[in-house]
Amino acid sequence: MKIRAMQIWGFLLAALGWIFVSCTMAMEGWKISSIGGQGGSSIMSVGWYWSSLWRACFTDSASTSNCYDFPVLWSVEGYLQIVRALLMSGMAVGMLGFILSLVGMECTYIGGKDREKNRSVFTGGICHVASGMLAASGYAVYAQHVSAETFSPRFDGLQFDLGTPLFLGWSGCAFQITGGIFFLVSICKIRSQTYSNVPVVESNALRSSQANISIISELSTKSNISAISELSSKSETSATSNAPSKNTRTSRTGRPSTSKHSDKSRGSVRSEASRSVNSSRSAMISRSHLNSKKVSSPPGATTHLFIKNSYL
Repeated sequence: MKIRAMQIWGFLLAALGWIFVSCTMAMEGWKISSIGGQGGSSIMSVGWYWSSLWRACFTDSASTSNCYDFPVLWSVEGYLQIVRALLMSGMAVGMLGFILSLVGMECTYIGGKDREKNRSVFTGGICHVASGMLAASGYAVYAQHVSAETFSPRFDGLQFDLGTPLFLGWSGCAFQITGGIFFLVSICKIRSQTYSNVPVVESNALRSSQANISIISELSTKSNISAISELSSKSETSATSNAPSKNTRTSRTGRPSTSKHSDKSRGSVRSEASRSVNSSRSAMISRSHLNSKKVSSPPGATTHLFIKNSYL
């Protein structure tokens, strides 16, 4: 799945879960108990006791309800205060996650640079996961209290059952946590792609440096060969032109011997050839050293620079 599609799905799931949790805060019937009407008797009246986070009511068979609203915060039981605090804190953290994830998504054009957007999306995903876990823990506290009263042998009051808002809230928490995980996975994919591209860039730089070194070595060898050939041709022409017939001497054995002038010319030519070879070698070593330092530069600029230096 693409990163943009993953982030969109995460945002939709987190929004749906947050709506479910907020709806359960206003719903009635968190716990329900019915009396009368057992055994199929139509004479006995039927009534339902039900309670929520904000009030407790009784409804008879004529659909007449008598409710008692909890007046103040400290008038309710302790577990209800814990559930309210967990649900409200979960909704607040979820709203913060919405803002951060909306700013950092790829399909939005706000949030600054890519690094800042990825950071905000990662923080938003953590907020969504934390919001779902807080709300789920609130529903778990309420369900544990109701089930403890139901299965306690010492409890003499009405036995209540879990209502629809608890199951709807648990499904909303699952959606929120799934949306937050989608955000986190998308950021992990982005970071894995950036880290996998680094060796490719390094290998390309090494290849370009090797290509530059090979080009420089070829050019240096060609320049050395051309310089040696020119010097040898000059030496031959100078030797033939500067060797007159008067300087040739015959030894006692009858063999001709060359003059001192031709020997000096040959020695000078050899010294010039050795100097040119040494200078070309030092230039090649310095160019390869400079090229190894400039690996990070683009390959096109380095090749042109060394070609100009080699011809000069």
